[in-house]
Amino acid sequence: MLLIFNRPGFVEELDEQERDRLFGEVDSIMKELTERGELAGGEALADPSQTKVVRERDGLPAVTDGPFLEAKEHLAGYITVDCETVERAVEIASRWPDVRYGGRMEVRAVLGGGGAEM
Repeated sequence: MLLIFNRPGFVEELDEQERDRLFGEVDSIMKELTERGELAGGEALADPSQTKVVRERDGLPAVTDGPFLEAKEHLAGYITVDCETVERAVEIASRWPDVRYGGRMEVRAVLGGGGAEM
C-alpha cells in the first residue's frame, strides 16, 4: 500500500499550469499501473476537517473532530498496488508528484487474511 501524505491546501496554492501538470502526472502513473496490472485500488481521502477521532478516555470512547494531529501534513489518500518486489513499489512511490511539493509516500506491505506475516 502506498500511503500519500501531503500538506493541506497545497494544490490550491499551485497555478493552473502546475495543477494540470500534477494531475496529469497522477493520471499517467495510474494509467501505467492499470496497463501493467499492478493497480489493485486506491482512494483520495476527504479534507482532514471532516475527520472524527475515537480515543479512550476514562475507560469510555471519546470522539473529537479533526484535524486529528498538530502536523503540517495529513494522510491524503492511498493506492494499493500488486508488485513483484518492494523495490517496484518504492519506485512507483518515488514518482508520485506530491513528493515534489513537500509531501511524502509511505510504502507498507498489506498483511494477508491470516496476518501470519507479522
